[in-house]
Amino acid sequence: MTQLEDARNGKITDAMQQVAESENISPEVIRQHVAEGSVVIPKNIHHAFIARGVGKGLKTKINANIGTSPSHFNLEEELGKLDVAVAAGADAVMDLSTGGDLGLILKSIISHSPVMIGTVPIYKTISRVFAENRACEDVTEDEIFEEIEHQAEAGVDFITVHCGITRQSLTALRNSHRLMGIVSRGGSLMAEWIIKNDAENPLYARYDRLLEICRAHDVTLSLGDGLRPGTIFDAEDGAQITEMIILGQLAGQARAAGVQVMIEGPGHVPLSRIAGDMKMQKRLCNGAPYYVLGPLPTDIAAGYDHITAAIGGAIAAANGADFLCYVTPAEHLALPTIDDVREGVIASKIAAHIGDLEKGIQSAWDRDRKMSEARGRFDWKTMFEVCIDPVKARKVRHCSEDRDRDVCTMCGDLCALKTHARAFGEEKKNDE
Repeated sequence: MTQLEDARNGKITDAMQQVAESENISPEVIRQHVAEGSVVIPKNIHHAFIARGVGKGLKTKINANIGTSPSHFNLEEELGKLDVAVAAGADAVMDLSTGGDLGLILKSIISHSPVMIGTVPIYKTISRVFAENRACEDVTEDEIFEEIEHQAEAGVDFITVHCGITRQSLTALRNSHRLMGIVSRGGSLMAEWIIKNDAENPLYARYDRLLEICRAHDVTLSLGDGLRPGTIFDAEDGAQITEMIILGQLAGQARAAGVQVMIEGPGHVPLSRIAGDMKMQKRLCNGAPYYVLGPLPTDIAAGYDHITAAIGGAIAAANGADFLCYVTPAEHLALPTIDDVREGVIASKIAAHIGDLEKGIQSAWDRDRKMSEARGRFDWKTMFEVCIDPVKARKVRHCSEDRDRDVCTMCGDLCALKTHARAFGEEKKNDE
């Protein structure tokens, strides 16, 4: 039985209980939301870890992408990235490896990870085909589904599958006159397969086979946005919306089959359209959890796209996005380093927290209040404990000339809080 099927049968599973405890929400509320499909708990029956939920009424979750490339593959480095991502607060990690011993890399990451693991199975399928000097169109339907089943058996918790790349959505793409075309790696591969074989996408045409595999192992489907905009000029065009409509229909079929499902989204979106994009997805996909990359509201911040994504991600989370895929400083430029991974997670955590404040998540408001009260009484220990990046905060404070005084080097004895205390006779309060 999947989490969705158990929830519909009135059963509160161990995973639901774990989510309830981490969110400080009633287990029955979690069960109800899982049953209706507005919350998913990506947890493969073969993978042991403390479950986390994604969706309605829950804290916004963060995913960190790691993985090798054909030109750079080092397993120890990727495991290091995994450790850094989790330590910085990532709730999930996706292995997007395309170089090296892909089977060993995935197995090692799953066994090493204390958080949910996601993949894009088509990457490994096509990487193997290319290694055999075969072309993308030579991939068979069986090879695609066999790789998905292999990863499900290995313990992958959620998979990105580009089921919305179909003959219909590719027609919409041709009519959209995009500036950048397809920017999704998996989406472009599926499009090439469809065009070269003059056939429908197997993941769409044989969707029932995909659902059978996922149901057997309780793998959550993450329906990939293969036609997401890669520039703000392509946002919300006919191709993106056509694919979204298809994904909404497929999400309904997945739920009917007892399979948990979430929807992936953009991408590059102008700031003024981000809120509307989030609300559109919730309408078209009947409240399915929304997993977004960024979004990025400008195209020109190469080297700083973790900041761009944090700006867009805060607005997205505040307007209904449930799951943010981090963006690192290396986005659009190179494979991220371990330091890039940490920076990307922290930036996304800030965005998620801002979104949670706007969503009315009580624990988020409690955390801000605790920080404010600690600042008011110069309680540095509590400030470090509460802030999103205690490591950096402690380092900055330690390097300060005033690190042993209840001031910072910005204001020193001109500290506004100390002046306020003197003016209003509150010195004792601040000295306690």
